[in-house]
Amino acid sequence: MSIVVNTPNGHIGRALALHLLDAGAPLTVISRDAERVADLAARGARVVVGSIEDEATLDAAFAGAEQLFWLTPPAYRPGFRPWVAALAGRVAARAAAHGIGRVVVLSSVGAHNRDTEGHLGPVGAMLDVEDAFRAAVPSVLALRPAFFMENLLREVDTLRATGSFFTVVPADVAFPMVATADIARRAADALLDPTWAGAVYRGVHGPRDVSYGELARLTAAATGQPVQAVQVTLDQARGAMAQAGLPDFMVQLLGDMYAGFEDGRMSPAEPRDAFSTTSTDVADFIQAQLAPALLGGRE
Repeated sequence: MSIVVNTPNGHIGRALALHLLDAGAPLTVISRDAERVADLAARGARVVVGSIEDEATLDAAFAGAEQLFWLTPPAYRPGFRPWVAALAGRVAARAAAHGIGRVVVLSSVGAHNRDTEGHLGPVGAMLDVEDAFRAAVPSVLALRPAFFMENLLREVDTLRATGSFFTVVPADVAFPMVATADIARRAADALLDPTWAGAVYRGVHGPRDVSYGELARLTAAATGQPVQAVQVTLDQARGAMAQAGLPDFMVQLLGDMYAGFEDGRMSPAEPRDAFSTTSTDVADFIQAQLAPALLGGRE
């Protein structure tokens, strides 16, 4: 089952590529820089150098392939959603032209909700991606993972400065989180499983849901430092992003995602099952990664 991975340099794509090579699967990766994937090439991966926006690059990568793993690059820009939809449409058309019969799409929790103005932000584009591939390819499995645990690492500077997680939802409202390493494992499981076909939707969550209040308690316990969860309004969140120097389009995009979080549109539609429930617990992630990052910056 020859497989193409379009993002071999990110957290998920790199781990996925290694899982597939470990399993002996014929693998092609697309990268702008051959040196960044030299280790994968040394293990037998075929490397196509170029941009995923370039049709010639796609044609070179897709030649002879049977499956594709597609992760939309988080290349946020003005007009992000139309760009994402157009790119997915072009890629899906080239995949179909080369006879690729199965695609695993990395989507997102909440993607089942059709985007409306002021809601979902970048997540709203994921349903467009799912739709583009379903319209062109016989079998598409949409992975809809929960919030990435690794995103907590973006809070390090704020936690150091304020000792607080800031959230637009009440601190006691639990939501699913998942480690990117576990997403990669589930993507590999899907690509190596020949039994699924048609339109398939799978959630990918950690072993349990967690609230910001619990995140604060776990972080405090792991660091020995006081940490609290503070609820803010959407306007306050947007103001903080603008004050931090984010461009207006990013404030709008992320603010819309937080709005979806606040009104429940970012809740998962897929039930928990053995596939969706992964092993990394957020307490272990905080102990292993967030706490060292926080403490490493202290005198």
